[in-house]
Amino acid sequence: MPDPELLCPAGSPEKLHTALVYGADAVYMGLPDLNLRAQSKGFRGFREIQEAVARAREYGAKAYVCLNILAREKHLLSAEKNLEKMGDIGPDGLIIADPGILGMAREICPQIPVHLSTQANTSNSAAVRFWGSLGVKRVNLAREMGLRDIRQCGRNRGDVELEVFVHGAMCMALSGRCLLSAHLNERSANLGLCTHPCRFDYRPRLILEEGKRPGRDTWIVEEGEDFSRILAAEDLCLIKYLSWLGKNGVSALKIEGRMKSVAYLAQVTDVYKTALTDLKEKNFRPQLYLSELEKTATRPLSSGFFLPRAKTFIKPRPRESRGILARITGERSGDSRPVQIKARWEKGMQAELLLPGLNRPRLKAGEYGLEDEAGQEVKTAHPGRICFSAANTRILSRE
Repeated sequence: MPDPELLCPAGSPEKLHTALVYGADAVYMGLPDLNLRAQSKGFRGFREIQEAVARAREYGAKAYVCLNILAREKHLLSAEKNLEKMGDIGPDGLIIADPGILGMAREICPQIPVHLSTQANTSNSAAVRFWGSLGVKRVNLAREMGLRDIRQCGRNRGDVELEVFVHGAMCMALSGRCLLSAHLNERSANLGLCTHPCRFDYRPRLILEEGKRPGRDTWIVEEGEDFSRILAAEDLCLIKYLSWLGKNGVSALKIEGRMKSVAYLAQVTDVYKTALTDLKEKNFRPQLYLSELEKTATRPLSSGFFLPRAKTFIKPRPRESRGILARITGERSGDSRPVQIKARWEKGMQAELLLPGLNRPRLKAGEYGLEDEAGQEVKTAHPGRICFSAANTRILSRE
């Protein structure tokens, strides 16, 4: 069986480039409408999507386009126009959740493979084969499935490929079909407009109404004075189980995060790509991967529903910001490279290089420097400025 594909988010051209540089085998992206990350607006039109598909192929990677909202009647015309354009763009697959849009895709652009989104909530092998009978090439299994059910699906999937989320945010609702955002803020999660109410702060309150005093709060019981994120799910992390997933029929390992930062994407992609390479070389190092992923975590990382009993691997500790300090924006010219400053850079600041393969050399003061176009030393650089550095790097991160 071929090695599983590492499928990474590409929420913008910059994130696309990052995922490809750090080893993604495939990327997924979306237009401003008809996908579940409508707020990202990373790709502004069909031309940018077409360029993104071409860029992915330059790296030998595949590119999938998301049209995975649960459509309403008013979206059908837009879906038809989007699908008509896909024939010219030629992505390697369309990620779809809605049966109606699936039918339209098979009719309008049958040459493009269809991948079924996790939003379709496919949780058993019979459903996998059903979707396969409708022309679906790959099914992203429901995130609520445990390893026993995934194993059975792998054995009984027929000719359909299986895809599983291995890292990133989880939703408190089944397969992300949540109505909280629509109820509280009139922005539907199923149309790509989720405001993430599950991450809001809440305080439990119990109100008792007495039968002879209807409409009147007789007793109010409040739990504590502080608000907390009692509805928020932990994040998923299946880095320790990559070998198991590959041996049990999973063709693609998907990372969530089209709305996440470039720094996050670089580090997570690098960890999973390195882990897959290490597996082939029989040098798997789970503790090293977890220690690197801890640097990206803002919530606990856990096994989610994968294990019979959920296990939390990492509880992030409070720490200073670890964002991107600067990023290479062009090829080396002489002894230096153009660097786009992402955060305030002071002369003498210690930094760390984020190089593919979990290569993390540290730069001490005096080992590198910044210059302007005239070759003059830059002591302080602010976000957005282009400078030049002799550091051999793709991304620089603050320690």
